[in-house]
Amino acid sequence: MFDFLKAKDAPEEVKASAAGRVIAWGGAGRVAWSPRDVPSLTRAGFQGNPVGFRCVKMIAEAAAALPLVLQDAERRYAEHPRLTLLAAPNGAQGRAELLEAAYAQLLLTGNAYVEAVGEGALPVELHVLRSDRMSVVPGADGWPVAYEYAVGGKTHRFTVTEAGSPICHIKSFHPQDDHYGLAPMQAAAAAVDVHNSASRWSKALLDNAARPSGAIVYQGADGQGGTLTADQYDRLLTEMETHHQGARNAGRPMLLEGGLDWKPMGFSPSDMEFQKTKEAAAREIALAYGVPPMLLGIPGDATYANYAEANRAFYRLTVLPLATKVAAALSAWLKGFDGEAAVFAPDLDQVPALAVEREAQWRRVGQADFLTEAEKRALLGLPAGDNEA
Repeated sequence: MFDFLKAKDAPEEVKASAAGRVIAWGGAGRVAWSPRDVPSLTRAGFQGNPVGFRCVKMIAEAAAALPLVLQDAERRYAEHPRLTLLAAPNGAQGRAELLEAAYAQLLLTGNAYVEAVGEGALPVELHVLRSDRMSVVPGADGWPVAYEYAVGGKTHRFTVTEAGSPICHIKSFHPQDDHYGLAPMQAAAAAVDVHNSASRWSKALLDNAARPSGAIVYQGADGQGGTLTADQYDRLLTEMETHHQGARNAGRPMLLEGGLDWKPMGFSPSDMEFQKTKEAAAREIALAYGVPPMLLGIPGDATYANYAEANRAFYRLTVLPLATKVAAALSAWLKGFDGEAAVFAPDLDQVPALAVEREAQWRRVGQADFLTEAEKRALLGLPAGDNEA
């Protein structure tokens, strides 16, 4: 039965506005970070940041230019179907272009995907696919059973079979993700935001006179101060814009009349800190990528004694590990097609930056009489046999 007492005591129903209540939230001083998805990071950190752009280009181009050799435990190959495939991977790219694209995708997104086209002992063509369009399809056991590539509103599925995978997925280490890698760009995202914000501040300073170089003070006819009339104010603005703004008017003397006085103003210490903040952010971006700041022309870096030492460290600590990782991944993947144990590896003896280091190593190994010929070859990264196929 309906309870009339409860209905009588109940508060009257009031219609509420669809807009709801307006609540003022204090957002002053809140840090605004850019989005952390791959397309946004690529636009902000590579396309819109000179330090990130140069880091990726330096590493990718240097790694792609490294000479690669193909060898197994017994011999080094001068001719091999794998060498032929890598030399001309597809009709639009050569070896250096394909590898540069793979390295750049790995540096920007933490993942690189190489597609095999054709059926047979070896693929007919190799293509690097965009990482932001690829997604991993895990199976019940967690291992990938397929890769899906979405472009133009359509999705193409690459199925992984027991015979092998049509996709070679190369990824960086990610401590919290089983299927995707962590890119240096993600680690440097905060530094990229700071660097870009400092650049925008400097541009606004130039365009909008965010900090005026001086002030015009009106002292009045009696020298005690006063206020300009509307006509006087408009005339003063017109004079300033016409005769004292722009590159062609730089250094032009100013004629003041009627109680006007010029008071020069300099940059405050807090304004000068913007440049130091920008340089610190640039060093952090370079640090995330493993590029010595000296090679980028960033001031304030005294880690290495000279440019040659910094360049040698760049190759030894950044370029070679990346190239060795990608070469090993491609070798293991291609083994699923032809079944051969031959592997790609960088030829360290043809890297100019490591010439002094390699020459010293050859001399030490050659003078070690207690080592056998096979042990010396192993120390130098050479196969056990002398013959070259």
